[in-house]
Amino acid sequence: MNEYLERRKKLVSKMPKNSLAIIFGSNTQIRNGDVEFPFRQNSDFLYLIGFDEPNAVAIIESDDSGEFTIFCQDKDPSKEQWEGNRMGPSNCKKIGAKSGFSIELFNKEIPKFLINKERIYFQKNLNNILEDEVNKNLTLLKKTNSRTNNFVPEEVHSIDSLLHEIRLFKTKEEIKIIREACEISSAAHIRAMQNVCPQMYEYQLEAEYVHEFMKKGARNCAYPSIVGGGKNACILHYNDNKDLLMDGDLVLVDAGCELKGYASDITRTFPINGKFSKAQEAVYEIVLEANKECIKTVKKDLTPNETEKKAIEIITQGLVDLSILNGELNELIEKGAYRDFYMHRVGHWMGMDVHDVGSYGLNGKWRKYSPGMITTIEPGIYFKENLKNVPEEYLNIGIRIEDDVLVTEGDPEVLTSSVPKTIIEIEKVMGS
Repeated sequence: MNEYLERRKKLVSKMPKNSLAIIFGSNTQIRNGDVEFPFRQNSDFLYLIGFDEPNAVAIIESDDSGEFTIFCQDKDPSKEQWEGNRMGPSNCKKIGAKSGFSIELFNKEIPKFLINKERIYFQKNLNNILEDEVNKNLTLLKKTNSRTNNFVPEEVHSIDSLLHEIRLFKTKEEIKIIREACEISSAAHIRAMQNVCPQMYEYQLEAEYVHEFMKKGARNCAYPSIVGGGKNACILHYNDNKDLLMDGDLVLVDAGCELKGYASDITRTFPINGKFSKAQEAVYEIVLEANKECIKTVKKDLTPNETEKKAIEIITQGLVDLSILNGELNELIEKGAYRDFYMHRVGHWMGMDVHDVGSYGLNGKWRKYSPGMITTIEPGIYFKENLKNVPEEYLNIGIRIEDDVLVTEGDPEVLTSSVPKTIIEIEKVMGS
């Protein structure tokens, strides 16, 4: 409760006086027929309110020191028989709200909050129905209050720039949860290395991850798991996970659990039969060097762009060493010769969302790493089967090595360090 209150206070401190923030929760989504997808609350709503029911809205006023009003689903015994218990507006003080209303009354009650406010914030294009109701009420209020001593806000702003800047910097409690999520995911990657074998289906290897996640208390994956054997490892967001894993191929697994609303994100690439070939080793060592050297740059006062430059430099030089690229290093980098083999950036923020919120800079200037940020480091090399001028022994090799890294006052903390990533360590674990 105190954690959520402190977050709302931070938001209020960034809002101008006499302003209002409207935070929309998520709604359920139909999967097919009358079956719904598993519900996942909007991360911004969960971050500020900690309330995990669908169809809810929170209103935070700038002069309320972090208190809020909630609109949520009514208690309904017949629906609760099928769907589970609801908190109901009358019980809203359990989550720290000062007052609660039925979500059915949102359109009726919202004008009382909008009147005489100078600025309104909400998340645009998240809940178009409720957003339309807010905008319609603003238009109506402007007409009906044109000759009164009340006024209606002229400015409606996206709350993203305020709230997402707060979310970028993790508190001690958030770091504790993310560290635990990373430990669970690390154990799952080790389990997979110990259980993979030729002629297993990709989805059967995926099941090893899901089993370990749930066994250790993480009910959900942070994102659809990528389990790509052989040529499938060269598809960046491959998640069909339906092919056989073949003897002699590598498998690239990008998988992480979600714990208490927070993500982990780990990628490891390992040989299906437990032994790297010479060609696989050669490519793997380039990616591993890029991973290790990039992690060293995740330091206070350096920038994500410096990390990216380090990845490009090492990967490009590695491709030259393999005689896949020819030329002077700086010229190859300048013309982007590496892009056929490394086509994504080296990392992204991580938190409640696996690709978490927060800017990387402003007006063309990169922001600096600061303590409390968490970023992934995930360089890769991918040799698709149709690439020209690539020796046959390298074709269909796709390698990515990804860790989650916390920015501290000193050296970076690798939250996923317990997962083996050197060739010797991986082969030892797989041999066990």
